[in-house]
Amino acid sequence: MPTLREVVGVLDGLYDPLWADDWDAVGTVAGDPDAEVAKILFAVDPVQDVVDEAVAWGADLVVTHHPLWLRGVTSVAASSPKGRVVHTLISNGIGLHTCHTNADSPPLGVSESMALTLGLSDIRPLEPDPDGPGDRGSGRIGTLSTEMTLDSFAAYVAESLPTHRSATRVAGDPSTVINTAALCGGSGDFLLAAADAAGADVYVTSDLRHHPVSEHFETPGACAVIDVPHWAAEWTWLPVASAAVADRLDGVEVKVSTIITDPWSSAIVADR
Repeated sequence: MPTLREVVGVLDGLYDPLWADDWDAVGTVAGDPDAEVAKILFAVDPVQDVVDEAVAWGADLVVTHHPLWLRGVTSVAASSPKGRVVHTLISNGIGLHTCHTNADSPPLGVSESMALTLGLSDIRPLEPDPDGPGDRGSGRIGTLSTEMTLDSFAAYVAESLPTHRSATRVAGDPSTVINTAALCGGSGDFLLAAADAAGADVYVTSDLRHHPVSEHFETPGACAVIDVPHWAAEWTWLPVASAAVADRLDGVEVKVSTIITDPWSSAIVADR
């Protein structure tokens, strides 16, 4: 049975902590490096519902995309939600490890996983890392197997992502023909210009704000835009990452959490 230290070594090989943004908090949050790991639960968010699922399943480790904390704290008392998560993990002998922005850019990372989920081919970084190999970089761009209108492609995107209770928003002419799609898992408005420069017909990402999208469409010929729920886009990484870890470690059982941790509970469209 591998130890937590060995599991982390595999994760670091796939998603090197050196690739994380300098503001980020990645790595092991809780756990004994010498503890044996037989079961690993993968999830987007380290929230109590996910940790309770880990306890019920008998997991030894939870791997999440989002960090438990991004800033320093002076207390981990169980009287706070995040403190309770830590206490639940430790009292049940469960470790917690985070792969966040270090998992965004590499092969088998978040954006590549999203591209694979959408069935794109000829997948490559939208903005290659100038200091890395050609297969690492921000976002992804690829080709659809069959061209379709923006309206149809948006519906296809919504159906391809995991079930959620939030909204998929579309900007652009519904009849626009889509052949090439660019995307970025998570918050990706910083790549709007890169999607245009790369000749994408549409750009798919999350957390888009009014002004960046409005300014994007001030440029003639700007590509269409689809805004999808942050949680749903990044969830696509979980099956890919869990399979990659299982392939590299004998005797480890992996599971992907299907608990919907998208904070939005519903979406209403006014028909008027």
